[in-house]
Amino acid sequence: MSKDMIEIRWHGRGGQGAITAAKIVAKAAFDAGHRGVVMAPTFGTERRGAPVHTALKIAKTKINDICPIETPDVVIVLDDMILDEVDVAAGLKPGGTLILNTAKPKDSFDFKDVKLVTANVTDLAEKAGLKRGIVNTGIIGAFAKALPIVPLDKLLSEIETEFKGKNGKKNAEAARLTFEHTELE
Repeated sequence: MSKDMIEIRWHGRGGQGAITAAKIVAKAAFDAGHRGVVMAPTFGTERRGAPVHTALKIAKTKINDICPIETPDVVIVLDDMILDEVDVAAGLKPGGTLILNTAKPKDSFDFKDVKLVTANVTDLAEKAGLKRGIVNTGIIGAFAKALPIVPLDKLLSEIETEFKGKNGKKNAEAARLTFEHTELE
């Protein structure tokens, strides 16, 4: 992973909040001193339940490259069932990090030359008091554990701000629980 800039691609389903999760991380990264933050959501014919993706670049200094991400350092997957529909690891740099919401054991997956990070975000978010299937804030906790480039407290604060009046504390708790239960390689 380049120390100058980290390129992150998020995969989820329409309605899961992948774009909102990336936006929260982008705001928290900027607040934490990363002066280069570029988020590029992808919109098209996406509909609720259809596979979607978004991109986020984070750097300590201004980012001049606003091109789409073709070779991400990190891929974040909000729904492991999307693996049957999308090659989420396409273009992932060798030795890159793949963060996956799954209840399955790590040995169920056969990703080559990838640092696989897993957490059962779905169950943990429900344990935090969110409705089943709300996973976008929980996956931010897995991101924080796998890549400590943005302090967890900044991410939790931004989650609470984003969802103020709409289960902000429960969403932050989902991220905190996921952070605690994320399995690193």
